[in-house]
Amino acid sequence: MNGASREALAAARERLDALTDSTSVDAAKLADELAAVTALLDREVSLRRVLTDPAQAGEAKADLAQRLLGAQVGGATADLLAGMVRSRWSQSRDLVDALEELADTADLTAAQKTGTLDDVEDELFRFGRIVSSSTGLRAALTDRAATTSAKSELLRSLLGGRAKVTTERLVTRLVTAPRGRSLESGLESLSKLAAERRERMVAVVTSAVPLSDVQKRRLGGALAKLYGRTMHLNLGVDPEVVGGIRVQVGDEVINGSLADRIEDAGRRLAS
Repeated sequence: MNGASREALAAARERLDALTDSTSVDAAKLADELAAVTALLDREVSLRRVLTDPAQAGEAKADLAQRLLGAQVGGATADLLAGMVRSRWSQSRDLVDALEELADTADLTAAQKTGTLDDVEDELFRFGRIVSSSTGLRAALTDRAATTSAKSELLRSLLGGRAKVTTERLVTRLVTAPRGRSLESGLESLSKLAAERRERMVAVVTSAVPLSDVQKRRLGGALAKLYGRTMHLNLGVDPEVVGGIRVQVGDEVINGSLADRIEDAGRRLAS
């Protein structure tokens, strides 16, 4: 998002945090309602355009949203939506993207309140690894001909009782309503949101053998010092990473593997 939309999303995030800080607000219910509004505005393009029309007064748009949706969602969701449509959006679709992010964030906040956010974050990462290694599973979850109920049932059989409720909710929503995203990019976005809830950065660490607890602590400390933020490590093992590790933080790759050093030396000799 750019310009006005970025500012509107930042304001909406602050309002969501203020709402979910209250013990009287059910964050999981809020997530469900925000997801329902997301689906509605994703379908109803004309309504979405009216609610983001810069020529219309903010209060008029808020009143319209209240009349149309106030009876279908709770007060917290209605208030949040009203604030969002009062804001200015660069593109009408940005409003829907923002609502989707807030729905996911509300679910992650619910997990944070129950002390399960760490587990959810790790489960999202592991599920992403499973999907990337199984072409059959990926094909089943992204099959446009498959019904929503069929995909939901498949995910229930995979995750039900094996993963946290929040993980299952987030993945099911992503798979059944991808809104143009690939499964991989959607899972990556969810992992980043989970990390942001804890004000941490995510480092994807691949090593030839599992790291010891001491090694994990040292690596986490070194990365935290390098980036100036607490770092969460998503750990993977790849036997081809000979004698070292590969660390990716966002788009930046820190590669200390022996295999890559050998390859680099070979390139230098060839030149």
